[in-house]
Amino acid sequence: MTTPSQHAYPAHWEADVVLRDGGTARVRPITTDDAERLVSFYEQVSDESKYYRFFAPYPRLSDKDVYRFTHHDYVDRVGLAVTVGGEFVATVRYDRIDDRGMPASAPADEAEVAFLVQDAHQGRGIASALLEHIAAVARERGIRRFAAEVLPANNKMIKVFRDAGFTQRRNFEDGAVRLVLDLEPTAESLAVQRGREQRAEARSVQRLLGPSSVAVVGAGRTAGGVGRTVLRNLLDGGFTGRTYAVNVALPPEITEIDGVPAVRSLAEIEEPVDLAVVAVPAGRVPEVVADCGEHGVQGLVVLSAGYAESGPAGRERQRELVRQARSYGMRVIGPNAFGVINTGPPVRLNASLAPETPGRGRIGLFTQSGAIGIALLAGLVRRGAGVSTFISAGNRADVSGNDFLQYWHDDPDTDVVLLYLESIGNPRKFTRLARRTGATKPVVVAKGARHSGSAPPGHAVPVTGIPDATVSALLSQAGVIRVDTVTELVDAGLLLAAQPLPAGPRVAILGNSESLGLLTYDACLTEGLRPLPPVDLTTSARPQDFRTALAAALADPGCDAVVVTAIPSVGEDGAVESDDGEVLATALREAAGSTAPEKPVTVVHVEIGGLANALSAASTTAPRQGPAPGAGTAPDTPPPAPAVASPAQPREPGTAPRRIPAYPAAERAVRALGRAVTYAQWRRQAAEPGKVPEYDDIDETGAAGLIDRILGDAHPDPHGMSLGDDDARELLARYGISVRPTLPAPGPDEAAEAAARLGYPVALKTTAPHLRHRADLGGVRLDLPDEERLRAAYRELTGLLGGPAELRPVVQAMAPRGVDTVVSAVIDPAAGAVLSFGLAGVVSELLGDVAHRLVPVTDREAAELLRSVRTAPLLFGWRGSAPVDTAALEELLLRVSRLVDDHPEIVSVALEPVVVATQGLSVLGASVRLAPPPSHDDLGPRRLPSY
Repeated sequence: MTTPSQHAYPAHWEADVVLRDGGTARVRPITTDDAERLVSFYEQVSDESKYYRFFAPYPRLSDKDVYRFTHHDYVDRVGLAVTVGGEFVATVRYDRIDDRGMPASAPADEAEVAFLVQDAHQGRGIASALLEHIAAVARERGIRRFAAEVLPANNKMIKVFRDAGFTQRRNFEDGAVRLVLDLEPTAESLAVQRGREQRAEARSVQRLLGPSSVAVVGAGRTAGGVGRTVLRNLLDGGFTGRTYAVNVALPPEITEIDGVPAVRSLAEIEEPVDLAVVAVPAGRVPEVVADCGEHGVQGLVVLSAGYAESGPAGRERQRELVRQARSYGMRVIGPNAFGVINTGPPVRLNASLAPETPGRGRIGLFTQSGAIGIALLAGLVRRGAGVSTFISAGNRADVSGNDFLQYWHDDPDTDVVLLYLESIGNPRKFTRLARRTGATKPVVVAKGARHSGSAPPGHAVPVTGIPDATVSALLSQAGVIRVDTVTELVDAGLLLAAQPLPAGPRVAILGNSESLGLLTYDACLTEGLRPLPPVDLTTSARPQDFRTALAAALADPGCDAVVVTAIPSVGEDGAVESDDGEVLATALREAAGSTAPEKPVTVVHVEIGGLANALSAASTTAPRQGPAPGAGTAPDTPPPAPAVASPAQPREPGTAPRRIPAYPAAERAVRALGRAVTYAQWRRQAAEPGKVPEYDDIDETGAAGLIDRILGDAHPDPHGMSLGDDDARELLARYGISVRPTLPAPGPDEAAEAAARLGYPVALKTTAPHLRHRADLGGVRLDLPDEERLRAAYRELTGLLGGPAELRPVVQAMAPRGVDTVVSAVIDPAAGAVLSFGLAGVVSELLGDVAHRLVPVTDREAAELLRSVRTAPLLFGWRGSAPVDTAALEELLLRVSRLVDDHPEIVSVALEPVVVATQGLSVLGASVRLAPPPSHDDLGPRRLPSY
């Protein structure tokens, strides 16, 4: 693309977006090469829309108009276009103006903005998406306000501005509505943006899971093969829509395969096709995508391999696949996918290679591995559970777990979300979506490739630099239930889908084996639960005895959950009776269904024939009323009621008892129950998440000015720069964080002079990199009361460790004694800003005893953060010591969180040590790094990832 020579083309403004109807489009800057596209676009706009844009009849663009609308400097004059299939469908333009409305340059910070959307594409949310992007561009170029004049009859455009959530002013003058929008993001504008994102991405997934027609491209003439297998599964699964087989090699005389119409190209199909399953060699996929795009297909499931998993050439082939599909407005599951399943009766879609179709259930399942997908489906089917939807996304070059979280968030047919992930392309967005979904239904994650330090070969995603333990902490903060194995994923999913959440950690244990009861008791203690003494019913217990004991345990107000342990009973003649599983299951279901409020029940069984199947065969509670799977919900539909019944929610009258999950080992049952207890506690706390406090003494504007000055004076370095001590102290002081001053001591005389200025007692410390914060190496001398002791300490340090030039000694006034801690924040390119806390010292470093939270941190999360390290008891009066001022420590955490959240240029902050005394605290050392802010973050305009 050619551009005006004085300004480089801003490629980072390019973005793929999902529109309101679930289709995709591309946003990009307009260039001088776009003249013909602009003219063609304008010719397809109605006279009414042209009138609304120019306030007068304007049938065609003059050459001068075309030149003006395609030549921009990308600073004071910017134009963006939305393209579908490479052609313009909408444009937006801003021109910087001064206070008289005349063309201007910086420092003028206002611009006129105007939109034009092709009539055929109005109502798709294009103008709203364009406003987000042009506003972000304007902010980047120093523009703080947009002014727009709109005719009163142009209600659609007025609504776009009104609903954006920006602070705005409106008046009527000269026959037009004049609107002025402040472009600084607000809580409302961010909520509007994320709400639109959720509805659009959910709709795009719904189009993939609820098609009215499916074409299998690559279905062979003979049985077997990938395409023919998918076609057979579609038919065997009872798909309710139209099905087509497509194979370019079919001879003319073949018009059917497996009883469905067979064609050589989608162009031969006279009706619309919603979904195409692509099962052809990778080299043929581009022509198939083009065929699908020209036919108006809405989405692709690409089973073909030979992409990023095969090396650099395959990675580029994968990028081109996504680019090509999105250019037609299509989304892609795959490549190298295993397929999708939707068990809802209105759809009954099995467009997958799964050898066994699961039954209908309340679990949504997403995997990035076909093999793991097979194992998970088999495990659920074997234990009597079904799924609402299943997706195995393979390389997930486009549609990812984030998209399905958007869909499942308000899907009335899904109660529990299970995900097997090998990489997380956008951890910050994932945790945000998981937190929102987790507030109403559990999200359970098993993550592979945890310790490899890289994503699997097929996953072309950014690799986060934070360790797995930190990722786990951030997932926990978002309410995600993280498990270690796929077996645990199924175990947890079965319990959460079948049983209500526990109100607390108190667990009753009853059964006919004292030994199995004791194993269960120990397992409860291991998981942090509070087991009650096991009730031994003896080996002669009959099903009625189990029923009575379970009913009594559930009625006990001191019990929150029950684990039933069962072994084959022993008759009066000593014979072992192992075939009474169905009778025992009936007794347990009757007891579990007779109490309200409900409590979770699990069963641990050993060699009782038919028990697990009989327990899983019980009906679930009646599904909620709402749209059928694949039907979606209206954009303004309120979120559904909590998907998993809370402890206080009784079962609806007239519904059958819930399934009772059964486990072959006590440890598995209790581990699943422990995770349900932790999740229930998180959900109760999430109802009151806390707040990010406002501090009157924070000078955000002054800090921003200081950062701009420092970065402006420095040579550009994308990796950042470390601030000097004085600049770091000044920046932190703007946020009410005081760092105790240090004075250099290049010699003993300078040390004595510094101590006299600071006042005794003082500390003498080395600041050499290899000794910094390493008191264990002897580089610190504390509580020096006078000059004599100071000079002696100086001689001792330099004699033992090296000369002053190497040690870089400093003198600092002594702080009140307390507990040494470390507060830090690091910005990870993928995860965002992470706030960390731990106690200082080699023990904490050795054990990795550091806690983490995503920024911004609320007051509740700050309190949890400092209490979540294993050494936290030292802060609260361990073994008779005085408790320290944790309130001051929580405030420091909140101030650091605000600092890095307000200023994306700050890439790291480290306060070490922070000495927390019984009253107050002292920050003895601080380092800060700055870098140019990233061009994109999770707070920016909506955009699909581009890897």
